[in-house]
Amino acid sequence: MKVLIVDDENLIRNIIKEYCHSEGYLTDEAGDGLEAIEKVQSNDYDIIILDLMMPKLDGYSAYGQIKAIKNIPTIVLSARSEEADKLLGFNLGVDDYITKPFSPKELMARIKAVLKRSIPENNDIFTYKGLKVDKVGHSVTVDDKEIFITPKEYNLLVYFIDNKNIALSREQLLSKVWGYDFYGDDRTIDTHIKMLRNNLGEYRNLIKTVRGVGYKLEIKN
Repeated sequence: MKVLIVDDENLIRNIIKEYCHSEGYLTDEAGDGLEAIEKVQSNDYDIIILDLMMPKLDGYSAYGQIKAIKNIPTIVLSARSEEADKLLGFNLGVDDYITKPFSPKELMARIKAVLKRSIPENNDIFTYKGLKVDKVGHSVTVDDKEIFITPKEYNLLVYFIDNKNIALSREQLLSKVWGYDFYGDDRTIDTHIKMLRNNLGEYRNLIKTVRGVGYKLEIKN
C-alpha cells in the first residue's frame, strides 16, 4: 500500500510517515495542494492523507482536482473542527475526517478501515492450501489437478464455502441445494457428502460431521 501524505508542516508529515512505515506502507509526500496534484498525475496511491489549510492551494480545492484525475480514498486531517467543515468534506466525497491534534495510532486505524472498505473482496475464488474452487469457472482443483464432481456435489461444496465454520442442518442443505420442492430424505445428503469427501481426497476431513445437527466446512486460519 502506498500513502500520499499532504501537509505543509514537515513535522506532521514525518510523524505520519514513521507510523505508516511501521505498518509496512510505502509513503510519498507533498507540501501543498499543487504539489499533491502533480504527484497524483505521475504516481499511483492507495490512499491520501490531506491537510486543508495549505499554501498555494487549499486541501478541498486540491481534492476536487485530484478526484477529477483519479478516484483515490482520502482522509482529511485538519485543525478545522467545525461541523460545517466536516459536512463539506463528506459532501465532497472524502472518506474520513480527523481533527488536529490527532492520535497517530487512531489515524493508522482509520487508514486501515478506509482501505478495507475501498478494496473489494474477491469472493469468486476460494483457496485453502491446495484446494481451489473457482466459482466463475465452475471448477475445483486439488493440488493443481482439476477434479470432476457432480453438479449437486459442486453446489454443496460452494454452499459450505459460503457458510464456512457454520454448522448446517440436513434440512438447510436440502432446501438450499436441492430446493424447497424436493421430496427426498436425509440419506440423500449423507450420500452426496460421502461422494464429495471421497472426491476431495486429502481435504475430505474439512467437511465435519456435527453430531445432532448436520455438517460444516471447518477452515482453520
